Amino acid sequence: MPAVDSHAHAFDLTRQGWGGDRGFDIQANELGTASQFLHMLDCHGFTHGLLINPLGGYGANNTYMLEAIAEAKGRLKGVALLPDATPEPEIRRMVEGGIVGIRFNLEYAVSPPLLGPAGERALARAREVGWFAQVHYHHGPSIIAALPALRGAKLPVVIDHCGRPVLEDGLQQPGFQALLELGRSADAYVKLSGIFRFSATGSPYEDTDPYVRALIEAFGIDRCVWASDWPFLRAKARTDFGPLLAALHRVVPDTADREKILWTNPARLFRMTA
Repeated sequence: MPAVDSHAHAFDLTRQGWGGDRGFDIQANELGTASQFLHMLDCHGFTHGLLINPLGGYGANNTYMLEAIAEAKGRLKGVALLPDATPEPEIRRMVEGGIVGIRFNLEYAVSPPLLGPAGERALARAREVGWFAQVHYHHGPSIIAALPALRGAKLPVVIDHCGRPVLEDGLQQPGFQALLELGRSADAYVKLSGIFRFSATGSPYEDTDPYVRALIEAFGIDRCVWASDWPFLRAKARTDFGPLLAALHRVVPDTADREKILWTNPARLFRMTA
């Protein structure tokens, strides 16, 4: 069965140096090239991947990601950062180069903004070329403030890393409840990823299961995708692909449902072919 890892980052300092507008620095043990990512996918029986241009490290420079997509012979697509001053020829180059969405990091000042005139222009450009809007945040109030813009965007919205709930605040925390309502009422998808980022107990991450189940119920099985978030930037503890995938199998034991999450849904959303 073909399968997609729907969120990863790739770095190659021999081909692209760090960006001056980066959101944070990358440690040496966190680096991984696109070739290493593809080999890791091969080892786990995955056929495709979605690269996310890392605000940490490369900032808004999408150069290496575009090169990696071109060299992967159809196995990779990408999500870019789109500065407000990006010229139209560069947008066309990104479309032709396999970019399928743009990302907004709601809590980094160096990220292209979602809110305000610049965000409105970015969403309009995304609509014109058929991209989705991918959203990453750390705190619930950020998504609550962004909801009017996302609901009015008139394009698919993809939420990163289960919305990164705070487990000690419970399922009823306002930010998580707002995310569930977005899933029930909008053209939105959620990445069942990043559980190592908000788990309090660590691997095998069983304390995240109620949140993942709630997301699947709210968004529906057809609007969920799975991702490893390789190479696990800023992880709190040792993190590996296998235990993260095993957590998905635990929460989604039905093979047909997992096929939707791992292939059917991401292939449709990211325009991938087997």
